[in-house]
Amino acid sequence: MKKLLHPLTITFLVLMFIISLPFMLHKHTVRLTDAQLRKAAANHNLVPVPKTYEGMLKASDNPKNPLGKAKIALGKQLFFDTRLSRDNTINCASCHILNEGGDDNLPTAIGYHGRANPHHLNSPTVFNAALAKAQFWNGRAKDVEEQAGGPVQAPFEMNMTPREVEARLNADAAMRQQFETVFGDSNITFENVRKAIGAYERTLLTRGAYDRFLEGDDQAISPAAKRGMTLFVTQGCSGCHTGMSVGGQSIQKFPLRHYEGDYLGLLFEPRLSIRTSPFPFANKGGFLGRNDNLRFRVPILRNITRTAPYFHNGAVDKIEEAVRIMSKYQLGNEFTPEQIDDVVAFLKTLEGDPVPYKIK
Repeated sequence: MKKLLHPLTITFLVLMFIISLPFMLHKHTVRLTDAQLRKAAANHNLVPVPKTYEGMLKASDNPKNPLGKAKIALGKQLFFDTRLSRDNTINCASCHILNEGGDDNLPTAIGYHGRANPHHLNSPTVFNAALAKAQFWNGRAKDVEEQAGGPVQAPFEMNMTPREVEARLNADAAMRQQFETVFGDSNITFENVRKAIGAYERTLLTRGAYDRFLEGDDQAISPAAKRGMTLFVTQGCSGCHTGMSVGGQSIQKFPLRHYEGDYLGLLFEPRLSIRTSPFPFANKGGFLGRNDNLRFRVPILRNITRTAPYFHNGAVDKIEEAVRIMSKYQLGNEFTPEQIDDVVAFLKTLEGDPVPYKIK
């Protein structure tokens, strides 16, 4: 007489099969010519950053805060001005380091007297931020002008009030003269401080190999990067990471998917065994996005390989792991190690330095 398998054993085998199924399936990668790849990118509004000041104005200018040479110069000066912090030691560039990818490469932002962000949030890059439709991890600010006032006032960042900022800057006669030249009023207001900083940030657009490829240079990126870019535009990544900035255009739920295997503990996936978190990593800081509803501004991917660690709380150190998580939990199609390497090769083509625009 045949011995029947125990029901728990059957359940175990079924679960193992379900978990293993994606890895057993052959993952076919679409092949596109360079011309087809550029066309697919254009269909997702993946367009190059402009080379000229006139092009930058078209892409980045704010009609409510028109750019101009004097305003941009004033904004740059304020970006590096430590008087905007209570103890005169911190400026915008403290967390947005311009030779480090536009962020600070810390898992959580550190501000006044060494205070950490209470939600363990890290600093998004300032590069290309002006191209985004919302600012901050939960998208609560509509543009870089509004965003510029947030860190100045946060008690764990620069810890100032608008009145204190105005009093400090109005005590500087040369600064009052600059504001009169730019805004037609020598009385410095916090609103105009934000506008000047925002104007400067609107010029911080970056270009790299990716842009040269989009403009027709077939040799600008490697075959691996082209395979990664093909995955990016055919598997769904570009559905959210779109636009000139390759992200920042929408607020999306994260994660979209959950898996039974995540809850089975060390036996299956040790790295995902902590399930007190709604995320596929530890929930450091307890931040849950907009309205505590797991909705986040889609990160800008330009210079992403220079801005580790990853996700809102900096819980993931390696870009390869970030790509794996996104493919599994957002796309529902976990990339193979080879595919991950190709996507990372593509992401590296998004590295670039601020364009030295000839500002007029």
